[in-house]
Amino acid sequence: MSDDPHDRDDAGNQDGESVFEHLRLESSGGVAFLTLDREDALNALSGEMLLELGLAIDLVEADVGVRALVVSGAGRGFCAGADLAGFAELDDAFSGREAALAGQDVMSSLAALPIPTVAAIHGFAVGGGLELALACDLRVAAPGTRLGFPETTRGLIPGYGGTQRLPRLIGEARALDLILTGRLVPAEEALSLGLVSRLADDPVEQAAELARGMLRSAPVALGLAKEAVVRGMDGTLPQGLEVEADLFGLVVTTEDRAEGVRSFLEKRDPEFEGR
Repeated sequence: MSDDPHDRDDAGNQDGESVFEHLRLESSGGVAFLTLDREDALNALSGEMLLELGLAIDLVEADVGVRALVVSGAGRGFCAGADLAGFAELDDAFSGREAALAGQDVMSSLAALPIPTVAAIHGFAVGGGLELALACDLRVAAPGTRLGFPETTRGLIPGYGGTQRLPRLIGEARALDLILTGRLVPAEEALSLGLVSRLADDPVEQAAELARGMLRSAPVALGLAKEAVVRGMDGTLPQGLEVEADLFGLVVTTEDRAEGVRSFLEKRDPEFEGR
């Protein structure tokens, strides 16, 4: 298959037709490309779109040939957030809680994927769109992209995980600065805050390059390294070190670890099989 991110085979298709209305799911050489494709609404996350996202994430997880994922948005920007038209119908605490949980479930499914995930952001990533990007492992943004949580200026708060993932990423004080002011920051400031990992004129190409680079590593090792970091962040340093030791013990039993050692001694590139 071509390594060009603009020349990819469909992975979510039946007889050449996409199974999704608001998304595109394609793959090339072990990398899946999930593109939000609701340009008329600036890729805003409607209830139907969230359902499609959940299904697409399940497809990615079930595809043993996919070893990394790039998430991007079509048109003028990455994602304008949750569709506020749907929120207008929420008029009691129970329905509001259920709406938040539905969005959190999708973001948590993305965050829990055992493969590296990279968000390729351009134009804007606000509200639920930023929460989607935060659920990815890495974020690449185009210069001039604007990111933030404007929910409080609309009488809301971030509800798809933003109040929890943002402070874990950039610290409590900086997260409160963004959430309480509702201000949008340019990509250049987001880089200095640690909100995005890299800047690139073509964030999809840069994200694809990152993803392809990670394909050189052992799939099981990548998944366990990701698990060690995520689980370690939920506890104290001693608890995290215990998690790391447990997962290190697990990874040394894999065939990929044995292949990695053999290839090093034989001075050749490893041939990992994900076992």
